[in-house]
Amino acid sequence: MDWTPEQANARQAFMAFVEEQVEPFADQWDREERLPDSIVAALAEAGHLGATIPAEWNGGGLDSLTFGLLCEEIGRGSASLLSLLTVHGMVCQALTIWGSASQQQYWLPRLASGATLGAFALTEPSVGSDAKNVETRVTRLENGDYRLDGEKKWISCGQIADLFLVFGQLEGKPVAFLVESDRPGFSRRPLTGMLGFRAAMLAALTLDGCVVPEENMVARPGFGFSHVAGAALDHGRFCVASGCVGLARACLEASLEYTSQRKQFGVHLREHPLIQRMLSDMITHIEAARLLCVQAGQMKDARDHRSIMATSTAKYFASTMVARAASDAVQIHGANGCSEDYPVQRYFRDAKIMEIIEGSNQIQQTIIAKFGHLDFVKDQRARDRKSKTV
Repeated sequence: MDWTPEQANARQAFMAFVEEQVEPFADQWDREERLPDSIVAALAEAGHLGATIPAEWNGGGLDSLTFGLLCEEIGRGSASLLSLLTVHGMVCQALTIWGSASQQQYWLPRLASGATLGAFALTEPSVGSDAKNVETRVTRLENGDYRLDGEKKWISCGQIADLFLVFGQLEGKPVAFLVESDRPGFSRRPLTGMLGFRAAMLAALTLDGCVVPEENMVARPGFGFSHVAGAALDHGRFCVASGCVGLARACLEASLEYTSQRKQFGVHLREHPLIQRMLSDMITHIEAARLLCVQAGQMKDARDHRSIMATSTAKYFASTMVARAASDAVQIHGANGCSEDYPVQRYFRDAKIMEIIEGSNQIQQTIIAKFGHLDFVKDQRARDRKSKTV
């Protein structure tokens, strides 16, 4: 891929950040199941938390391709840290597109600087993929405020976030609200012992008579899922897809190093044809996934309406790819791959989570198939009109 000089320079800076601030500590974070304040502060100081926020609100204003490079490098270093960049960015994206002028003016500079950490609160104990039917209840009070009652679960960085984008139902219509973590009626508890993303500081949230003012509503009722959540999820899927490329690179690099050192039957592992097959598949699929991410990024920047399908395609392919790459990396390492002494066991666990978050692979398949059918119908109608004019 031929990057512009600005993108190439940014990529080098992202790589240096990960090599210095992330890679040496990622296994420790995973064991401790936490992200230290120091890495959050480092992300903020580097401007990464405000990467996609427009400059008018003190953000980095990065184009999608450059942001994809950032996600790739963070994903290579720590999938748990990528989750912070993802959900924080989802809140930023939702407010950038759908927030009111007052919401943008107040919150976006704080989110850009890292003074406020954002998290995305959609999933519930009984509602995952069927996100349009969340069970959190929203009631309008006589004074114009709103009361929220419900549970949210598996909320990435929910233990440390200051501001949550919460989705609920108001008289049968989906609605989104900004909920500050210090509001009465809001509480959270840590979720630990996860398969992967162990340092993502997941939390379960409880909203028990949590009252928020009307100005905390993002867009009008009925637009909560189709517009607000849609914009956030599209951003999140692009971030995860790019992060999958980075995680797969980590699997490949670990495997290349191991096969160059380990010997079996008198020769290095890299000389064995079956090992070469696994390595070649990793290399090929990483390149293919990156190109899908680049295509999605280019379409986003061009404001092409097909970018939603392109992003889903990239997320589906990249997450499937990294799960296979991580499995092969563990296989190549043998028993060592199952030990905490080698990072590939962490990669394997994290890769599985990539197939679930921000819309499972099955949801992506549904989206891709629906868009494919719509394109077919559109093309068929265009051909029919052309034949009638001939």
